[in-house]
Amino acid sequence: MPDIPSQADIRGPAEKIFDLIIDFDGQERWLAKSSAFRGTEVSPGPVTLGTTYREPGPLGVRNGTVTEFERPTSITFHQPMTMKLHAGTIDITLRYTLTPGAESTHVSRVVTIDIPWPLRVIQGVVVRSFRIESSRTLLALKAYVDASLPAEHQAEGAGVPYGVGVTVVVEVGEHDHSAVK
Repeated sequence: MPDIPSQADIRGPAEKIFDLIIDFDGQERWLAKSSAFRGTEVSPGPVTLGTTYREPGPLGVRNGTVTEFERPTSITFHQPMTMKLHAGTIDITLRYTLTPGAESTHVSRVVTIDIPWPLRVIQGVVVRSFRIESSRTLLALKAYVDASLPAEHQAEGAGVPYGVGVTVVVEVGEHDHSAVK
């Protein structure tokens, strides 16, 4: 099961960042739709432990559940994606860990995926697409929070298009190469 880690230091309080992550209804404020992400349909009520949601996409549907909820430091989503054309289910776990600091909050976003055997021949392509989308999400979150800070607290370059004045570390995690030949 490949891990796809991303990290960023975001100049905002952990509480605000956590609240943005769990505000499924308000995601469009900071996360534009993409070829992989088209929005989230969430069960009624506030997001908390056990909340369910649905994210339809071009390759399948992610039916998710909040499996860990420790405001404002960690949240985990389990969101298996049922693939179209009966290609199986990609098991996805998404973990955010927020570590408050003096000037910023360190945000770690780790996506763990288990790819069904019919798709293992294209595992590299699948992992790459998850890596791109995970990085895009963290960059968008950082840009939004940085841009919403009062002027005297903004990081240099905040609020500009993605990739400018933003530092995000994307690490290549340990991969199970036994399934890929």
